[in-house]
Amino acid sequence: MPNELTALKDDVILVQEENLIITKWLTLRPRIDIARGISAYYIDKGFKISKIYDKNDQIVYWYCDIIQTKIDSNKNTVLFEDLLIDIIFYRDGSIQIADLDELALALEQKLISQEECIYALRTLDSLLKLIYQGKFYTLQERVNEAEKNYSSSNI
Repeated sequence: MPNELTALKDDVILVQEENLIITKWLTLRPRIDIARGISAYYIDKGFKISKIYDKNDQIVYWYCDIIQTKIDSNKNTVLFEDLLIDIIFYRDGSIQIADLDELALALEQKLISQEECIYALRTLDSLLKLIYQGKFYTLQERVNEAEKNYSSSNI
């Protein structure tokens, strides 16, 4: 839910540009299904695209979070607020849209504003349009490129 902050202090930044940050990471807590990933924060687009691996280094799926970015130049920090809606893109090409119920609940409980909800839904729509137009690969390419260029650094 919004207002839950997790410091990503152990993430390794692979790429840092004005509208794109790519990191690689290990799961915060041990999990059976996944072990690590590489995430691209598309700051200007409002989503985070993650390539998720299991403990055998097999791709499990691509995971997409709808996010809102808040930059505090005084503190030199970037906050990525998860707006709850997720899209899981499986290897067979199928997709799952998850947590719309959480978005509705957050709006009902006034944990997010109406404006944030509208932003989340419009951002979801723009990501789905990319997927349905067969252009999701354009987001994956930057992740794959960063992974290839920085595969020698261990995490």
